[in-house]
Amino acid sequence: MTLSLYIGNKNYSSWSMRPWVLLRQAGIDFHEHKVRFDSFEPDSQFKRTIAAISPTGKVPVLTDGLLGGLVIWDTLAICEYIAEKLPGKQLWPADAAARARARSVCAEMHSGFAALRHHCIMNIEASLPEAGALVLRDQPEVRRDVARIVDIMSGLLKRSGGPMLFGEFGIADAFYAPVCMRFHTYAVPLPADVAAYVDRVRALPGVAAWISDALAEKDFLPFEEPYRLHR
Repeated sequence: MTLSLYIGNKNYSSWSMRPWVLLRQAGIDFHEHKVRFDSFEPDSQFKRTIAAISPTGKVPVLTDGLLGGLVIWDTLAICEYIAEKLPGKQLWPADAAARARARSVCAEMHSGFAALRHHCIMNIEASLPEAGALVLRDQPEVRRDVARIVDIMSGLLKRSGGPMLFGEFGIADAFYAPVCMRFHTYAVPLPADVAAYVDRVRALPGVAAWISDALAEKDFLPFEEPYRLHR
């Protein structure tokens, strides 16, 4: 084993979820290092631990011991590195046009949808339909984010024929997995084709393993949950 992945709490860390699910679902061997989110202050144990590994002090971080302790600290860069290191896993679509679309939607997720991220924090353990209804009622930017994501998912599924966004599981599905978690937690109304895709993603063995681990944490972090006082 040469790959090590440093992640945060599985219940909350959407950025950590993407490369972890990619590796697990693709059957790639790696060593997991989970660093608890005690705080994001510079003197927190979390920051001290991750800052000793990554220049950004954030998760996820991938290291490859075979290449002189190579450190990769960006989620999209991690996934690109895995795809290049293991081309036989076919984590990007084989077709050039589909591959360009896959990279485009991953980049859009990587840099966009700030309103949805802010108002619908990933919380796999929680069931927050009322909070979701209020956010969708009061936050037009969240409604726009949801509409765009639905358009992306529906369009790609129609083009590929499913069951995943580009037919078979790949980086794009790993990138959109945390949004599937948010849609479920906040009971976001979805058209039938997108709702079915969300269910299929949640049922993937790699995603189901992440969900199971997240539920087992039982680690309530008040600064991650401004909408309730306890679990």
